[in-house]
Amino acid sequence: QETRSNEESTDESEEDESEEEPKLKYERLSNGVTEILQKDAASCMTVHEKFLALGTHYGKVYLLDVQGNITQKFDVSPVKINQISLDESGEHMGVCSEDGKVQVFGLYSGEEFHETFDCPIKIVAVHPHFVRSHFKQFVTGGKKLLLYERGWMNRWKPSVLHEGEGNIRNVKWRGHLIAWANNMGVKILDMISKQRITNVPRDDISLRPDMYPCSLCWKDNLTLIIGWGNSVKICSVKERHAGEMRDLPNRYVEIVFQFDTEFYISGLAPLCDQLVILSYVKEISEKTEVECCARPRLDIVQPLPESCEEISSDALTVRGFQENECRDYHLEYSEGESLFYIISPRDVVVAKERDQDDHIDWLLEKKKYEEALMAAEISQKTIKKHKILDIGLAYINHLVEKGEYDLAARKCQKILGKNTELWEFEVYKFKEIGQLKAISRYLPRRDPVLKPLIYEMVLHEFLESDYEGFATLIKEWPGDLYNNTIIVQAVVDHLKKDPQNRTLLRTLAELYTYDQRYGRALEIYLTLRHKDVFQLIHKHNLFSSIRDKIVLLMDFDSEKAVDMLLDNEDKISIDRVVEELENRPELQHVYLHKLFKRDHHKGQRYHEKQISLYAEYDRPNLLPFLRDSTHCPLEKALEICQQRNFVEETVYLLSRMGNSRSALKMIMEELQDVDKAIEFAKEQDDGELWEDLILYSIDKPPFITGLLNNIGTHVDPILLIHRIKEGMEIPNLRDSLVKILQDYNLQILLREGCKKILVADSLSLLKKMHRTQMKGVLVDEENICESCLSPILPSDASRSFNVVVFHCRHMFHKECLPVSNTISSVQFCNICSAKHRGPGSAILEMKK
Repeated sequence: QETRSNEESTDESEEDESEEEPKLKYERLSNGVTEILQKDAASCMTVHEKFLALGTHYGKVYLLDVQGNITQKFDVSPVKINQISLDESGEHMGVCSEDGKVQVFGLYSGEEFHETFDCPIKIVAVHPHFVRSHFKQFVTGGKKLLLYERGWMNRWKPSVLHEGEGNIRNVKWRGHLIAWANNMGVKILDMISKQRITNVPRDDISLRPDMYPCSLCWKDNLTLIIGWGNSVKICSVKERHAGEMRDLPNRYVEIVFQFDTEFYISGLAPLCDQLVILSYVKEISEKTEVECCARPRLDIVQPLPESCEEISSDALTVRGFQENECRDYHLEYSEGESLFYIISPRDVVVAKERDQDDHIDWLLEKKKYEEALMAAEISQKTIKKHKILDIGLAYINHLVEKGEYDLAARKCQKILGKNTELWEFEVYKFKEIGQLKAISRYLPRRDPVLKPLIYEMVLHEFLESDYEGFATLIKEWPGDLYNNTIIVQAVVDHLKKDPQNRTLLRTLAELYTYDQRYGRALEIYLTLRHKDVFQLIHKHNLFSSIRDKIVLLMDFDSEKAVDMLLDNEDKISIDRVVEELENRPELQHVYLHKLFKRDHHKGQRYHEKQISLYAEYDRPNLLPFLRDSTHCPLEKALEICQQRNFVEETVYLLSRMGNSRSALKMIMEELQDVDKAIEFAKEQDDGELWEDLILYSIDKPPFITGLLNNIGTHVDPILLIHRIKEGMEIPNLRDSLVKILQDYNLQILLREGCKKILVADSLSLLKKMHRTQMKGVLVDEENICESCLSPILPSDASRSFNVVVFHCRHMFHKECLPVSNTISSVQFCNICSAKHRGPGSAILEMKK
């Protein structure tokens, strides 16, 4: 915190220019304390969790609340109050003064003890549990350490605990342990055993003990912190093992931490596992070069075994610090609330641990807004002073001031949330600084939705300077955020200046789409040849709007257009499409061709037209069309193909019309392709065609070679060979004859192989049948005669009987079989014979 010359300031610490956050915050204890210290000076103070007790140089004791208001006043002595002691309950108080007076009395009861000594009494300490009857004890310290105990008849009995080592200047009582400091060092007494268990000598004996007094503080019931001069010791009281006792006390003290500080110690207090140290500082004046008193420091340190680590250090501006000595400062603390009171003759300052509100204050002061916002969000249930929204707004303003407009706009999403008023306020603020574009990307679009005017204002800003950005917003923003009519008119006005601007045209089409004026949007998309035109038609079912735009669609993308038209034949009929494409036969052909591919019969009325279209625009698919179409007029097709001299198509049509000889003649004369002629003859499988082919080829050696190579398996080569004229030179005749012989040989081999396979299979099946027929057949009581339907076996097994069993498993009594009139003596099953079953039903007769 910054140094302030004004002594009335409530900010009492000075912070270096470093970025480290202070650990404590300070404020002056005012109200009644201010009134007291204007006329008097503070000499000591004791802190209880419920109130404060302040002693002054004029012998007054004031009870104060935590805000410094006076609740009670006691006139104890005309001279300085040296010490005030309270028990843990806060119901009893002990006071001693410079004139030797000691008083112990109840704040809420009438009991009271008075004693006056012949020397100043520096300290008094009442038992922590003084409120209990059996703990009515207190100690005083002057030249002797006296223990007072209330005994029989409510009389107080003193006993000397220690003497002979100078004045006793500090006593701290905790539990059953009393620690005190005299000129020689620090002692600890165990009140249970009434034994002194340690003596910790002071390090620097050159310092006057009255000017640099010892500071004592119990961290807990067994840990004592000692500060004297510039030395700090932390002592731990421990139990001694039974085997080590002998004549020694049952407890001992171990110094667990020990280190030196840069300044003289005026007070100590624990803070968790750290220490708070009030230091008295002297420095050399730059002007007079004379040593003078500087402002005291309050340091937080982390004790280490042989040293310490400084956590924070603050210089305190207290009233009259230039005139104070080390003994004039005291440090008292409230254990439950981590409050530290710095007492000087003319001032009382309270140091508190900084809470989350203070942390956020410091972050805001350092302009660390993002960290402050995060801290507020984490601790939103505990902070009292700050609001997340206020911090967020301050953060946005800070970013705007720095010129980080995009980041400021992005933070608006998180900070402003659903507050429409704040959103609109921020948008106008961005408009004032000419940064509407920066916030446009982050404006809410659903929950919440701002006034249409806000969105229209942003769109107008883009329309004036950035057509692409305007188009992006139109595409991203839902159409119900703004008044569509106003924006459409604005775009139309700009198109008057630049009619061919594709970006504006595309955006206008999207606006028409939002406004459900799909026809106008479609016109623009078709003009622009936009890829979304088909998607628009499907999405909004615009087939009625494209009846007169089929040519445009086909020009744009014929494949997609045809697929769409065929998929939606119920909405746009085939006749309508063909009619629209009448003046564009090349597109008409594309449509009808794909229709024919899908279904050979749907466009049958246009098959005659398609012959000309195929002949003109797609001859490779003409022949497949002629082959697949059953509705094509052959005469018309033949006429067209003959006009255009399409030989292959003409040959097919002649063949299909039954004029195979003309087709073959055309192949031979026009194409002069013997292989094709042979293939044609093979397909027709007509002997007369082969005869015509041989007659046509007989005077053409190349044709004879082709025939010799190919007809061996279809026509007897001898028919051709006998007709070859003597002396005719035939190319590759030897190879052709060899091939004929090889083909013939191959046929012979194939026939012989088939014959062997047939014989082998017949023999194998015969053997299998023989094995089957040689197997026995089970005859039992369940079988019946197929003729008389009585059991096949007689009931009397001793009787002889004759049974005939066939391989078909039909059984008869011999006498039930009709007399055979066949030439063969082998009988056959009458049932199977009647069903025209093959042989194999006969079986030998069984006799018994």
